[in-house]
Amino acid sequence: MRARCYAESWPLRTAFVISRGARTEARVVVVEVTGEGVTGVGECTPYARYGESADSVIAQLEKVLPEVSRGLGRRQLQPRMPAGAARNALDCALADWEAKRNGAAHPGPDSLPTVQTLTIDTPAAMAAAAGIAVGQGAGALKLKLDDRQVLERVAAVRGAAPRAQLVIDANEAWRTETLEERCQQLLGLGVTMLEQPLPADDDAFLASFSHPLPICADESCHTRADLPRLRGRYEMVNIKLDKTGGITEALALAEEAGHQGFQLMLGCMLCTSRAIRAAWPLGEKVRFLDLDGPTWLAKDVQPSLRFAGGRVYWV
Repeated sequence: MRARCYAESWPLRTAFVISRGARTEARVVVVEVTGEGVTGVGECTPYARYGESADSVIAQLEKVLPEVSRGLGRRQLQPRMPAGAARNALDCALADWEAKRNGAAHPGPDSLPTVQTLTIDTPAAMAAAAGIAVGQGAGALKLKLDDRQVLERVAAVRGAAPRAQLVIDANEAWRTETLEERCQQLLGLGVTMLEQPLPADDDAFLASFSHPLPICADESCHTRADLPRLRGRYEMVNIKLDKTGGITEALALAEEAGHQGFQLMLGCMLCTSRAIRAAWPLGEKVRFLDLDGPTWLAKDVQPSLRFAGGRVYWV
């Protein structure tokens, strides 16, 4: 077995704006493992929120990749590297290699539903983007919001998409003082779910009131080790392979979180179709799917998945 890693930059078709700022490219790290005439590929998106960069991820991987030639597999990898983007890329490359070596067909259905994300903009611009998305067949919209013009933006989108399912992602930008009242107001606007309204290290307030709509842990939930702390604060967890450190822990997290009564969401970072293919085995295990990362790219990796009508197709 041989293994290598390298960084890639994928320009976006338009800026991706969330509460932490704007991005104009997806910077990913790719791992390839080759053996027995088969190459498995994994991809991760290093995230500055977790202290990661392409350089830091590559440095982590270069310490471990030589061990692949000595038999390092997915089971041995879990304690060898911490959860995060670097382990994700290698874990998914090994999983892809195993599947290809065994001649396995793609896991799960031929297509999965996905929300379409609307990034932060003026209420009018977000409403226009919502109208375009539903016109193209999207049935569920995910609104990125900061702490300004929250109700105005949601109301504008609701007006443009009266029948769409709406979920909100605040990316830790809200404050405790307004949260309880805001949740009631969002319920009145037909919002289905609220994702990570408070900072991950300051979310205890969530246990102090009855939630009128489900609240989902994103930045607060990385692996199974986080679940005990989340009980009573969240009804749902967002599983992302870049947080869990790969598909191995992601599947284990999905199983354990389900046993503990959490609803499940499957999310992604800005990424190519490689990363969505890696997460595909989770697709039928979750309630919400946010898999539209590749749709923000000016050009996707080939072969790419196909996105149409609010679904992503394995092609």
